[in-house]
Amino acid sequence: MGGMIKAVFFDMDGTLLSHASGGVPASAASALEQLRARGTLVFAATGRHMLELERLPVGHLQFDGYVASNGQICLDACGKLLYSRPMGRAAAEGLVDLFQRREVPVLLVELEDMYINFVDDAVRAAQRAISTPLPEVKGYTGGEIYQAIIFRDRDTVRELTASLPECRISGWNPYAFDVVPEKGGKAEGIARMLAHYGIRREESMAFGDGENDIDMLRYVGTAVAMGNAEMEVKRQADYVTADIDADGVRRALVFFGLLS
Repeated sequence: MGGMIKAVFFDMDGTLLSHASGGVPASAASALEQLRARGTLVFAATGRHMLELERLPVGHLQFDGYVASNGQICLDACGKLLYSRPMGRAAAEGLVDLFQRREVPVLLVELEDMYINFVDDAVRAAQRAISTPLPEVKGYTGGEIYQAIIFRDRDTVRELTASLPECRISGWNPYAFDVVPEKGGKAEGIARMLAHYGIRREESMAFGDGENDIDMLRYVGTAVAMGNAEMEVKRQADYVTADIDADGVRRALVFFGLLS
């Protein structure tokens, strides 16, 4: 199986970036380097915007491309835009309305910007959990919306987004939920990347740990869940590896014969 894999997609938080240690495990960093040296393409597949990746301690990792903002924005290694999918008009208008009502904290993600309507304790706690500074507070710029994050519990977010057409939510914190287009998500971004690089679906592998990784793990040829992954994520995987801080990434790559 190892010889068949030409592209590996890695989630960031909880997969490559440990919030327990505040960095990327050395074994994971060297594994990515060795994969690329062997000619395997290595991609980041993250809910994060590129602006956030620039601020995280992951700058030493080299990727062949980025499936960012949960697959809504895909870039090559040099940052050239390969594919982007904004929210549909009605969903975007609904999110902007929610943003402007200021009843709950709503963060809007544009192609080259991200900002929030206001910050409260839920925002502070969620951002702290992912080692990330608070987003900039400002008004809606009028730009196209690619993703939103609503900082409330799941039931509240479900209620707030129930009337928005063609979008779905996925959580990365008990009080933080990504809102993405129904047909978007990491799997869609990966499909576009594979097409761009001429790689077949069965030649792809992905690593993840959170709810927003489920569609990606279902899509790729070989799915790996981290030992620290949520139970539902582990159920989607072909293989459950060790915890991020117990060399989980390297162990899985060795198991599948991509590294020795």
